[in-house]
Amino acid sequence: MVFSFSVPTEKMTVLVGANGCGKSTLLSTIARILQPMGGSILLDGKAIHEQPTKALSRRLGILPQSPLLPEGLTVYELVSRGRFPWQNFIRQWSDADEQAVEEALKLTGTQEFAHLPVEKLSGGQRQRCWIAMVLAQKTPYILLDEPTTWLDLRYQVEILELLHDLTRHHGRTVVVVLHDLNFAVNYGDTLIFLRQGKVVRVLNEGEHCTPELVKAVFDVDVHASINPLTGKPFFMPFRGVEKV
Repeated sequence: MVFSFSVPTEKMTVLVGANGCGKSTLLSTIARILQPMGGSILLDGKAIHEQPTKALSRRLGILPQSPLLPEGLTVYELVSRGRFPWQNFIRQWSDADEQAVEEALKLTGTQEFAHLPVEKLSGGQRQRCWIAMVLAQKTPYILLDEPTTWLDLRYQVEILELLHDLTRHHGRTVVVVLHDLNFAVNYGDTLIFLRQGKVVRVLNEGEHCTPELVKAVFDVDVHASINPLTGKPFFMPFRGVEKV
């Protein structure tokens, strides 16, 4: 990939593009899971691949697309795993850890089933539990890879509203991969469009996506309407008869 961009703090940045364009690869590179082929990624002005792992894990949290769930964990136990970066041989579980977990449960609305097995929950509830785990990590930067995939409409909106609230009211910086273009356009503050492993356009706050850009990125003709609630565009693909 060849790209250059910056992520604004306390905002939601969304990676957008067709399947296989490199969105997840880019996110994994930002998270230091993959090595960049060239150049460098800076976090707080320092190269991310040169920072100590534990120090980095206290600054950057990531939720992959399909995290593996250990069998038999309760919601509370899963969320508590977000505190691992803060543990060592000297510092064990503390009141600060307890407070971080309780706060994460409250923010995600998962405290009511904190002592239930995660595997017994619905898809939307389970996804909120994973996000709670990342929140308990208390990192200022959060990366999420398609957190709304496989969820019904209600739970997709709940997750996106939660992420939006985290940036607006809790000082978090969110970078997220979204599959749905309209959700990306209406929730993202900054949009990064990728095609075939390259960043083709970055839209900053106040700049709007256009049908021409959608065509260039997805190779699909669309009609744009304006969402009266947000003032942002909403896209619908043309049906065959409409293109004639």
